Amino acid sequence: MNLRQRPLPTGGRGPHAPPVPPPRPLLSEPFNIIPIHNLLADHPSLRYPEVRAAAAALRAAGDLRKPPFNQWHETMDLLDWLGLFFGFQKDNVQNQRENLVLHLANSQMRLQPPPAAADRLDHGVLHRFRQKLLKNYTSWCSFLGKRSQVRLPNRHNPDIERRELLYVCLYLLIWGEAANLRFTPECLCYIYHHMALELNYILDDHIDENTGQLFVPSTCRQFGFLNEVITPIYTTMKGEVARSRNGTAPHSAWRNYDDINEYFWSRRCFKKVKWPLDLSSNFFSADREKRVGKTGFVEQRTFWNIFRSFDRLWVLLILYFQAAAIVSWAGRDYPWQALQSRDVQVELLTLFITWSGLRFIQSILDAGTQYSLVTRETKLLGIRMVLKSMVALTWGVVFGVFYARIWSQKNSDRSWSFEANQRILIFLKAALVFIVPELLALVLFIVPWVRNFIEDADWQIFNVFTWWFYSRTFVGRGVREGLVDNIKYTLFWIAVLASKFTFSYFLQIRPLVGPTISLLNLRGVTYRWHEFFTSNNRVAVVMLWAPVVLIYLVDLQIWYTIFSSFSGLLTGLFSHIGEIRNINQLRLRFQFFASALQFNLMPEDHTLNSEATVVHRIRDAMHRIKLRYGLGQPYKKIESSQVEATRFALIWNEIIITLREEDLISDQELELLELPPNCWDIKVVRWPCALLCNELLIALSQARELVDTSDRWVWSRICKVEYRRCAVTEAYDSIKYLLLQIIKYDTEEYSIATKFFLEVDDYLRFEKFTGAYKTTVLPKIHEHLISLIELLLLPEKKNIERMVNVMQALYELAIRELPRVKKSVAQLRQEGLAPLNPNTADGLLFENAVQLPDADDAFFFRQLRRLRTILNSRDSMHNVPKNLEARRRVAFFSNSLFMNMPRAPQVEKMMAFSVLTPYYDEEVLFGKEMLRSPNEDGVSTLFYLQKIYADEWENFMERMRREGMQDDSHIWTMKTRELRLWASYRGQTLSRTVRGMMYYYRALKMLSFLDAASEMDIRQGSQDIFSLGSLKMNSGVNIGGATNTRSLNRAGSSVSMLYKGHEFGVALMKYTYVVACQLYGVHKGKGDHRADEVLYLMKNNEALRVAYVDEVHLGREEVEYYSVLVKYDQQLKKEVEIYRIKLPGPLKLGEGKPENQNHAIIFTRGDALQTIDMNQDNYFEEALKMRNLLEEFKVTYGIRKPTILGVRENIFTGSVSSLAWFMSAQEMSFVTLGQRVLANPLKVRMHYGHPDVFDRFWFLTRGGISKASRVINISEDIYAGFNCTLRGGNVTHHEYIQVGKGRDVGLNQISMFEAKVASGNGEQVLSRDIYRLGHRLDFFRMLSVFYTTVGFFFNNMMVVVMVYTFLWGRLYLALSGVEEFVRKANNNRALGAILNQQFVIQIGIFTAMPMIVENSLERGFLPAFWDFMTMQLQFSSFFYTFSMGTRAHFFGRTILHGGAKYRATGRGFVVQHKSFAENYRLYARSHFVKGIELGVILLVYASSSALAANTFVYILMTISSWFLVLSWIMAPFVFNPSGFDWLKTVYDFDDFLSWIKYRGILVKSDQSWETWWYEEQDHFRTTGLWGKLLEIILDLRFFFFQYGIVYHLNIAGGNKSIAVYLLSWIYLIVAVGIYIVVAYARDKYAAREHIYYRLVQFLVILLTVLVVVLLLHFTNVTAVDFIKSLLAFIPTGWGIILIAQVLRPFMQTSVVWETVVALARLYDMLFGLIVMVPLAFLSWMPGFQQMQTRILFNEAFSRGLQISRILTGKNSYQDT
Repeated sequence: MNLRQRPLPTGGRGPHAPPVPPPRPLLSEPFNIIPIHNLLADHPSLRYPEVRAAAAALRAAGDLRKPPFNQWHETMDLLDWLGLFFGFQKDNVQNQRENLVLHLANSQMRLQPPPAAADRLDHGVLHRFRQKLLKNYTSWCSFLGKRSQVRLPNRHNPDIERRELLYVCLYLLIWGEAANLRFTPECLCYIYHHMALELNYILDDHIDENTGQLFVPSTCRQFGFLNEVITPIYTTMKGEVARSRNGTAPHSAWRNYDDINEYFWSRRCFKKVKWPLDLSSNFFSADREKRVGKTGFVEQRTFWNIFRSFDRLWVLLILYFQAAAIVSWAGRDYPWQALQSRDVQVELLTLFITWSGLRFIQSILDAGTQYSLVTRETKLLGIRMVLKSMVALTWGVVFGVFYARIWSQKNSDRSWSFEANQRILIFLKAALVFIVPELLALVLFIVPWVRNFIEDADWQIFNVFTWWFYSRTFVGRGVREGLVDNIKYTLFWIAVLASKFTFSYFLQIRPLVGPTISLLNLRGVTYRWHEFFTSNNRVAVVMLWAPVVLIYLVDLQIWYTIFSSFSGLLTGLFSHIGEIRNINQLRLRFQFFASALQFNLMPEDHTLNSEATVVHRIRDAMHRIKLRYGLGQPYKKIESSQVEATRFALIWNEIIITLREEDLISDQELELLELPPNCWDIKVVRWPCALLCNELLIALSQARELVDTSDRWVWSRICKVEYRRCAVTEAYDSIKYLLLQIIKYDTEEYSIATKFFLEVDDYLRFEKFTGAYKTTVLPKIHEHLISLIELLLLPEKKNIERMVNVMQALYELAIRELPRVKKSVAQLRQEGLAPLNPNTADGLLFENAVQLPDADDAFFFRQLRRLRTILNSRDSMHNVPKNLEARRRVAFFSNSLFMNMPRAPQVEKMMAFSVLTPYYDEEVLFGKEMLRSPNEDGVSTLFYLQKIYADEWENFMERMRREGMQDDSHIWTMKTRELRLWASYRGQTLSRTVRGMMYYYRALKMLSFLDAASEMDIRQGSQDIFSLGSLKMNSGVNIGGATNTRSLNRAGSSVSMLYKGHEFGVALMKYTYVVACQLYGVHKGKGDHRADEVLYLMKNNEALRVAYVDEVHLGREEVEYYSVLVKYDQQLKKEVEIYRIKLPGPLKLGEGKPENQNHAIIFTRGDALQTIDMNQDNYFEEALKMRNLLEEFKVTYGIRKPTILGVRENIFTGSVSSLAWFMSAQEMSFVTLGQRVLANPLKVRMHYGHPDVFDRFWFLTRGGISKASRVINISEDIYAGFNCTLRGGNVTHHEYIQVGKGRDVGLNQISMFEAKVASGNGEQVLSRDIYRLGHRLDFFRMLSVFYTTVGFFFNNMMVVVMVYTFLWGRLYLALSGVEEFVRKANNNRALGAILNQQFVIQIGIFTAMPMIVENSLERGFLPAFWDFMTMQLQFSSFFYTFSMGTRAHFFGRTILHGGAKYRATGRGFVVQHKSFAENYRLYARSHFVKGIELGVILLVYASSSALAANTFVYILMTISSWFLVLSWIMAPFVFNPSGFDWLKTVYDFDDFLSWIKYRGILVKSDQSWETWWYEEQDHFRTTGLWGKLLEIILDLRFFFFQYGIVYHLNIAGGNKSIAVYLLSWIYLIVAVGIYIVVAYARDKYAAREHIYYRLVQFLVILLTVLVVVLLLHFTNVTAVDFIKSLLAFIPTGWGIILIAQVLRPFMQTSVVWETVVALARLYDMLFGLIVMVPLAFLSWMPGFQQMQTRILFNEAFSRGLQISRILTGKNSYQDT
C-alpha cells in the first residue's frame, strides 16, 4: 500500500475564487524551500512522506558519540553532528541539509514501482546516490593505488544506512564550504579522504596516540574547517594569482587552478601536504626557490602548440603533400600510372624519413615547452623526453642510410636488380617496426572497449606498457566511444579526407609541377634589382608554391563545412525538424497536434512494473508514426473523451494567454486562437476560430451546388475537411442553443422552435435532409442569422422590434421556404410549427417571446462572438496571429511535438532541477528617463522600440486600456512600471531572463494540477476559467474595475485559479531559480536602483532566489566575505536572509563569471542544473517540455548516458537591423545544424555557453560547470565541455526544446564579441585541455575537435596569411622581373583553385552554407535562397569578410603575444551613430592598417607587373584581394547608422583631428591619441622573447617596398648595384631629419617667438625645392619617381615605428623615443586621412545616405519601420 498522502481538494470554493497561495508556516526562522527544522509546519511540501522520510533518516544520531566542546540537542541530526565534530559552519550545515533532503525525497518519489513504505527512506536511493556522488573519489583512490576510506559494514548490518548517510553528508559539507577549491575536484578528494578517515576514527572510537583520549579532529571548533583546511590552500592560490600580475605574467610563471588540482594526481601529495596540512610544505611556500612549480602541464605561448597538440593531423597533411608531389612530379595523367614506376615507389619511401623528422620535432617541442615539469620527483619524465628525441633522431638516420643504400645499389647496377630490391625489402622491414605503434593504435581503435578497459584498469602492468606513449593523467582515460559511433564518424571523415585529397592532387599540386620545372630550368633571367641568389630561380618557386601550400593546409575546413552541412541536413530530416514550418501547415495538422500534445506532455498511466519494455517502446513508436503521418484518426479519441479534449484546451489556452501577456497577440487574436470549453450542447471539439473561419461558407456553397444529391454524398464532401465538419456541427448546435436561449421558455414560439429543431434532427439522423429541405434557402437563413447576432451584440440598448422582425423572417424562411413540400397553415399547426391562435399569424409572432441575455453575462457574449466569427468570416485567417515571433513560436512548438522525445513523467516523478544565472551590473529594468531621453539623433529608446515592435506596442496599449487606463497619455503616470517592463522585455535585461525562467515554475504548477486533477476538476474548472476570462475581455470593456498586471497574469483567465495548494509545494520541490547577483550587497549599500529592481523581481517571483557576496568591514584593513542567499518572504513582506556562509577571502581569484557561478552553485538544488546567461529568454510552451528533456539523462547515447544535455537556442535579436540579422543567422546555423553534427555523428559537442543542462551531481564532484583560471580560461564555458569529455562524460544535443538568446546588434559590439571569442580560442591553443583532447581521442574525433574549435580560427587566420603570401609573392615576381619570363607560370589551374578557395572562405562560406542548408530544412529552399540573396544585397559578404579580419587579428595576436581579456560588449539597442575617431580607435590596427598595406601592395603590383597590362587578367587575379581591402576599410562606415551623412562626416573628421592632436597621457584613450597608442602596445608587455623576435621579423616586410621600388625609379638609371638601395636610405634619413628640425622649432619657437618658427619652415621649404630642382636638372628623375618613392619610403618608416614599439623597453628612456611617438602620430593622421577620403566622397555623393539606411535597416523596413525618419530626429511622439 502506498502511504503517500494526497492533498485533499478544498471545499466551498466558488467558480471565480482566486488561486490558493501556498500556506506559510507561522515560524520566525526563515527557510529556503522546505521548513525541515519544523516538520509539523503546514507547508505543501511536507505533505509528502518522502520528505519526512529523508529528514527522519538524518535524525538517526541518537547513539553516536557526542561532539566535545558543544552542547548537543535532541533535535540535532547527522549533519549537525558532523558540523560540530569537523568545524563546519552552521549555515553550510543547514544549506546542505535541505539540499540532501530534497534530493533524497525527489529520488524516492521517482521510484517505480513505489516502495512499500513511503515514509521510510529507501536504502537503494541512498546507495545509488552515494555511489554517484563519490564515484570520482573512488576513481581517484584507484588511480593513486590508495584504499578508499568509505568503509561500509555488510549489507545486513542495520548501521549501514547511517554510515552511508554520514559519508554522503561529509562530502556535501566539504563541497559546500570549499569556496574557490570547488574548481579543484581532486584536491577536494584529498581533503575528503583524510576527513573520512577521521570520521572512521570517531565512529570506531579510535584512541588518539598523542593524547591517549578518544580521537577528536583538529578542526573541531568554530570555523575550524574553513580556517584550518580551506584558507591555507586558498591563500596559496591567492599568492599564485598575485604572481600572475593580473594575468599579464606568462602562464608558465604561476600555478593556476588546474596546477593546484593536478598536484593531487600523484602520491607525492600524501608525503608533502600531509594531514593535518603541513603549512611548511613547499606546496604552500611562496618562496621562489622552494615553491612547487607547474604541475602536469606548462602553458607556453607559441604557434607551435597548434602542431604539438594536433601532431597526427599535420603528419597526415605533410606526408600526403609529399607523396602527391612525388607522384605528380612523374608527369603522368593519373597517380596510379605513376605508381607503376619503381623509381616513384622508392621515392615514396622518403615519407618515412619525413615522418621520423616530424616525430623528432614533436619530441623537441615536448622537451622545449615542458622541461620545467622535470624535478627530482619526476625524473622519469625527463628521461622519456631525452629518449624520445634520441629514438626519433635514430630512426631518421636509419631511414636515411637505408634509403641511400637503395639508390647506390641501383646506380651501381644501373637497374632495379635483385640486390637493389632486397635493400628495398630491408627498408620496408625497418618501416614495419617503425609503424608498430600506429598499427597497435589502429587495432585498439577498431576495438575501443579494449582501450577503455586498459586505460580505466589502473593496473601497474598497463602503466608500464603505456609509459612511453603518454604521461599518466587522471583525466583523458577511457574516453573512446562505442563501435557504432566509431563507424559513423569514421565514415564521415573518410569521405571528407577523400574529397580533399582528390581535389588537392588534381587541382592544387599537380598543375603546379609543370610551371615549377619550367621555372627551375629557366636560364638567363634578367633581374631588375640586385639579386643575391642568381644561380637559379628557387625564391620564385617558393613564392609560387607558398600560397598553394597554405591553402592546402587550410581547405580541409571547407570540405568539413560542406560535408557537415549535408550531414546536419540528413540528421535534421530524420529528426523531423521543419515539418511544420508555418501556421498554414499547423492548420492542416492541428487535430493531430492535439493528440501529439496529449501523447508527449501528459504522463502515461504507470502500472506497478512500468519499465520501458520492448513492447512498450514499439507501441510508442507506432503511435508517433500515426501522429506524424496522419495515419488513422487519433483526434477522434480527443473528440470522444471530454476530459482529454478539455485537458488539451487548458494547456493550449494557457499558451495563448502567455502570448497575450507578452503582447505578441491582441485580445481579438486571443479569442480567435483559444479553445473554448464544450458548452451550448456542442457535440464536436471546438477548434480555434482561426481554423474554422470560412469553412461554413464553403460548406454552404457545397450544399447549394449539390442541391439534388443525397445527404450522405453532401455530408461526405463536407467531412473531407475535418474543420468544415466541426464548423457545420458547431454552428448548427450553437444556433439551436442560442435561439432556444433567447426565446422565452413557456411561450408558443419556444415550442415551435423546439419542434422545428427536433424535426431537423430527425431528418439528419435518417439522412433525408436534402430530400425534405431546399438547400438553396440556407444562404438566406445564414444572412438573417448574422443580422440577429449583430443585433444581440450591439452595445447600446437593443431594438426589440428589429430583433422580432429578424426572428419573424427566420421563421418564414425556415417554415415556409425551406421545406421542399409546401404545407398549409393547418398542417403546420397540426405539426406544432405554427401558432394555434389565429390572431398570432398577423405578424405578431415572437413579439412577446424574446428575452435578451443579461448585459453582464460576458460568457454568453463571448460564445456569441465566436459564433459570429464562424458564420460571418470570409477570410481563411492565414495571418492569425499577425506577429512574426508568435507565429514562429507556435510553429516550432507544434513541430517539436512530432519529434522524438521521451515521454513525460508526472511532475512528482520528474527530476528536480535548478537554473543558475550569473549577473554582474547590467540593466535589470530600463529606467523611465532612459526610455524617454533622446540620443544625439533625437531618437528615444521607447520611440525606437515602438517602431521596431509596432504591433506589440498596440497590443500593450490595448491591454493597458483594458486594465483601466483611460487615456494614452496616462502611460507615463498610471502605468510607468508596466511600460518599463514592456520595454525591458524587448531588451537584453535581467527582468526578461527572470520572466522567461519563471515560466518553468508556472508550467510545473499547471502540469502538477493536471496530473492530480479529477475529471470533475478539469471539466468544471474549464468552464470557470472561461467564464472569468470572459469577464476580463468582454469587448475590450473592463468589468469589475482595473486590475494590475500581476493579478491579470496570475488569475485572469488562467488555469492557476483552479489550484488547490499542493501544486506550489511540488513546483518548489522540483524547481529553483538562483540569480548570482555578485554586487547585490554593494548595490544595496549604495542605494543603487538595480538593488530595488532585483528586490521587485524577488517580490513577484516566489521561486526566485538571489545569491550575492557580502563584504563585512571589521576594521581598517580587515574584511570578511560571505556567500549570502536571500529571498522575499511573502508573509513578512520583506527580504529575508536564508544562508550566510563565510568565505576564506575575496571571491574573484580567476575570471569573474565562473567565480560568480561557483559561489552561487551551492544554493542550487536538484539532479540537473541549467545554466542561463543574462541575455537569454524562455517561453512558456517550451517550459512544458522540460520534464521530457530531463528524462534524456536516463537514455544511453552510444555507450554512456548524457552528462550535458545540449539545448537549441533561438536568437531573438535578428529583427533589429540587417547587421543583427547577419549575426543571428550566423549564430543560428551554429546552435542548430553545427551543434547537431557535433553531437551526432561526430561525438565532440562541447558546452558553448548556455542554455545547456548539466548533470548537477556529476559536475559538482568534477570541478563545476566552468573553469576560472585567469586569462587561459577566458572562454570559460567551453572548458566545461572539454572537462566533461576528458572525464568520460557525454554531451548530447536536443532540438525539440529551445531557449531564447540575445546577440550583439551593432558592428562595434559584434567586433568586440568576435575579438573576445577569437582571443579565447587563442588561449585554448595553449591549454592542457586542448592538448589532451588532441592526444587522448582517436584520430577522427581529434579531427572533429580541431576543426570545430581552435582549428576554425587557425584556418581563418591562415586564409588571411595566404592572401598576404600570395600578394607578396606576386609583388616579388613583378618587382624582380621574373614574372616577364614565366608568363605560363601564371596561367594555371592551381592559381585559379587557390584564388577561388580564398574568395569562398573570405565571403563567409563557413557561415553561409550551413545557414542556407539549415534555413532550407526549417523554412524551405526558396525562402532560404531568397534570404541569402537579400543578405548579399545588404552587403553581408562585407560583414563576413570584416569579421574574418577581426578573428584573424585577435587570434594571431593572442597566440603570439597574449593579452586576451574579457570585453564587455554591451547589450543595448544600436541606432546611434559612432564617430570616426571611435571607429578608428577600434579598427585601426586590426583592419585599417592591414587593408592599407594590402592596397599599397596591389597598387605597386599594378604599376610594376607585366600582367597588369592585361586588365582582365589583373582583375581576375586581384578581385578577391581588392574586395578584402574594401571590406576592411569601409565596413565600419557601411554598417554605421548615418555613416554617409555629410555633416556628420565633417564633424567626425574635426573630432578625429582634435583627438589625434591632443597631447597628454593622463586621460582616457577616447580623449588622447597618445594614451590609445600606448594601450595598443599592451600586448607586448605579456609577450616573451620569441614573440618579440617573430614580431620584428614580420615587421621587416615593410622594408621590401623600398628595396623593390628604388631599382624601378628612373633616377637609378638601370643600375642594379646594392649601393642604389643603400643610398636610398639617405633620402629617408634626410626626411626624418627635416621632420625633427621642424618639430624642434615648433616646440621651441611656435608659442613665443613665432617669427623664428616661420623662418625655419621657410628655409626647409626652400631647401626642399632647391633639391628637387637640382634632381630634375642633373638626374633622370621624373614626377612619377616622386610618387613611387612615397610608396617606397612610407612603408619603411612604418616598419621602423613597429620595430621601435617592440623595442620600447630599451628605447623609451632615450631621446629617440619622442621622435618615434611624433612620427607614429603623423602616420596615424595619414592613415585616418586615407580612410576618410572614400568615406567623404561617398558622403558627398547624393543618395548614398538613403541607400545605406535602407541596407542597414532593411529588415526593420519590412516590418513597417521608418528608420530614415527616426535617424533624422523627426520624432513625432511627444512624451507627456
